[in-house]
Amino acid sequence: MDWFTEILHTDLAQRLRVDKVLYEGQTEFQDAKVLSNGRLGKILVLDNVVQTTLGDEFVYHEMLAHVPLFSHPHPKTVLIIGGGDGGLLEEALKHPSVEKVTMVELDGGVVELAKEHFVELNQGAFDDHRTNLIIGDGAKFVAETDERFDVILVDSTDPHGPGEVLFSRGFYADCKRCLTESGILVTQNGVPFLQASELAGSISHFRALFNEGSAYVITVPTYAFGMMALGWATDDKSLRQVDIATLEDRFKKAAFATNYYSPEVHKAAFALPMYIKRIID
Repeated sequence: MDWFTEILHTDLAQRLRVDKVLYEGQTEFQDAKVLSNGRLGKILVLDNVVQTTLGDEFVYHEMLAHVPLFSHPHPKTVLIIGGGDGGLLEEALKHPSVEKVTMVELDGGVVELAKEHFVELNQGAFDDHRTNLIIGDGAKFVAETDERFDVILVDSTDPHGPGEVLFSRGFYADCKRCLTESGILVTQNGVPFLQASELAGSISHFRALFNEGSAYVITVPTYAFGMMALGWATDDKSLRQVDIATLEDRFKKAAFATNYYSPEVHKAAFALPMYIKRIID
């Protein structure tokens, strides 16, 4: 029996049984594997780090997409930085008000892998007429584009290698420049129990650039060792305080099913455990 061991930290690791190796090779930027596990289904691994699994991807993708998109009163334009598996794209496209989603992914090889091995995840989202897929540098895109977006979603790897710049103040400043007046920026910010400095750094940058910088939390089984944080930044403080009745109305009108997101979970996700509050404050 083969096992895959993920070691993100010097003193902790997690192991997943490998029932079958569906793909193993190199993209232009990183080592890539697609593994199969009896409980989690297909697993995408990049540079020996689990990126997503069919078993629990809904937690991450639903909450990264739907919290900002239901907080905004009428989101029309969305920018996704990263997100090569297409899961976040597929969730964003569920919103009937969304007219265009621009997705900028550095590694085209990951997109091709996702189209072949994770069709259950992206469900044809790359072929949607509202999708504008750009294979390129997300940091360069936000620094140079003239477009403006109601919501920007940063679905990045951890701050190492090509993903490091996506946690910098300069990148966040460029994102702010690309947002509409009441726009929202949401970012992947790791597991605070183990990556406190990463979260603290991002929130510090947010608060220097925006009227509000905070975070909300989710629980993804394969992102091990604690809750995961998603960073939140906007100049419109009212968007984090949308009442439950409004969220319920927007959710009902959107008319799609979810497996994790609900208006109640949306509100509760901003209630942070004290150890996380201390990190960001």
